[in-house]
Amino acid sequence: MKFTLGAVAAVALSTAAFASEVAPDAVEFTDDGVTASLTGVAGDPVAGAEAFKSRKLGNCLACHVNADMSGELFQGNVGPALDGVASRWDEPQLRAIVANSKAVFTEATVMPGFYSLKVGAHVAEDFQGKTILTAQQVEDVVAYLGTLKE
Repeated sequence: MKFTLGAVAAVALSTAAFASEVAPDAVEFTDDGVTASLTGVAGDPVAGAEAFKSRKLGNCLACHVNADMSGELFQGNVGPALDGVASRWDEPQLRAIVANSKAVFTEATVMPGFYSLKVGAHVAEDFQGKTILTAQQVEDVVAYLGTLKE
């Protein structure tokens, strides 16, 4: 059987449409983290690395140094180094931290909640009611972080 690129794309889109995406205000945080996937679709570590370093998406390098991305400029030192992060935190904990670090640590952390609608005061009108990352981008970043082991 022969598939065209369009047919493959249509199947991929329909499969993604059936995946259940958890709304930002319905994410369940437990002592173990966020144990359920936000999308029901496995994260893609390659896409996660792109979101991680993109200044228009995660922009994680603005605050964290990451030896895996040593070729990237302007790595920050506000947050901890992420080298070996998957050896310190498991997947549910990483998902919770990326989704909303304030629910994991405290409101005092400077790390934003990337999948939270509580993004603070004085948010530009275009960004009100929106998350920084999509649910799938959170899963992708978590998959990428899962590759960073000591």
